[in-house]
Amino acid sequence: MSKKSKKNAKSGSAHGATPAIAACQEAGIEFTVHQFPHGDDNFGVEAASWLLEHLGVEEERIFKTLIIELAGKRTGLATAVVPATGMLNLKAAAAALGASKATMADPHDASNSTGYIPGGISPLGQRRALPTVIDETATLADTVFVSGGRRGWDIELSPADLVSLTDATVADIAR
Repeated sequence: MSKKSKKNAKSGSAHGATPAIAACQEAGIEFTVHQFPHGDDNFGVEAASWLLEHLGVEEERIFKTLIIELAGKRTGLATAVVPATGMLNLKAAAAALGASKATMADPHDASNSTGYIPGGISPLGQRRALPTVIDETATLADTVFVSGGRRGWDIELSPADLVSLTDATVADIAR
């Protein structure tokens, strides 16, 4: 097992736990942390490419975390989790969360709210847990990959555990 491939967070990681990893540990769920090299842009696509090339992980199992701002009946920031190589349907995400409109959140606001830096925002272990919606395609796999709370880190876990830990709504929000 190399430094940049599967590393079970339950036995610790080379760089210390993130709040996302700590949330998984505290919940007592099965998960694996995967570390990979990253650049300064397109973090979800980089993760998908590396995981496919080095571990044979299908792109459909790799998800990105986006922070959106809701308006209308429900306001405030929220988390949307969609396939890393896909796009978010803002209107569908807003509807799933009971709002009439959604826009992408300001990166500074997303960072302040979640406690993570853009490119490393995880749906797990956020400083202030945001309402979360996960694209329904996540439920089609035995395990999925989401940000581990640091650029170049992904957590592999079951979709059911992801939904449970984030208290998420599951809906068709990808396009």
